Amino acid sequence: MRDRTVAAATLLPVNGVLAATLVALLLVAVATAAVFRLAPDASWRRAREIAVAGGRATVQLGAVSLVIGWVIRHGAALLAFVLLMFCVAARTAGRRITPDRSWVWAALPIAAPVVPIVGALVASGLLPPRGVALIPVTGILIGGALTTTVLAGRRALDELTARHGEVEACLALGLLPHDARLEIARPAVSDALLPGLDQTRTVGLVTLPGAFVGMLLGGASPVQAGAVQLFVLIALMAVQTIAVATTLELVARGRLHRPPA
Repeated sequence: MRDRTVAAATLLPVNGVLAATLVALLLVAVATAAVFRLAPDASWRRAREIAVAGGRATVQLGAVSLVIGWVIRHGAALLAFVLLMFCVAARTAGRRITPDRSWVWAALPIAAPVVPIVGALVASGLLPPRGVALIPVTGILIGGALTTTVLAGRRALDELTARHGEVEACLALGLLPHDARLEIARPAVSDALLPGLDQTRTVGLVTLPGAFVGMLLGGASPVQAGAVQLFVLIALMAVQTIAVATTLELVARGRLHRPPA
């Protein structure tokens, strides 16, 4: 145990220097977004969002660090925590895609891949139904589904808005509304898979992801750490692919939409 603590402290010591560095990096991000007006409307909105996101991350991780030890030892609390992760992810994705009430449909692209995959992993014995294993793996998969759902939903609705005339042309040619939206939105939506694909293709050459480093710090061999990281990456690709396909279908069916301009 002492060796693990020393290894973790060597990687990133928790002290005043770390706190000052975090503040400085957040200020750099905020200042850059503000100076270059990186919001779509050339305002300082993205700078404010970055500052708020950094503050929220600090508070949320601090709170989770305090309660996670208790949560993983109580079955009901464990399930409630996983459900909370899902609800927050669904609302975050939905509100990022659209401001109207159809945002609730964003829960489906997150649940559709994560629930059966996690269920299959638990049923097969690969994923122990304990908090110390279930929470991080489920959190990684929910996070991957969240990211791709947001990218796919926004790209699809942006494309349908920008190419509204082409949608109308498809309808005039006799295509059903579902098929017309699908034809226009599909090429843009496919780009939502690129971040996950690039991460998987460059793993070990460009980055050493968190699961790999965490396993090494926990005392696992490099082979074990590599196997776990490979499992995470492949599972993420499956989750993200299903999430993108589900999001595209929801947009094509008109379930996920935006209010008329």
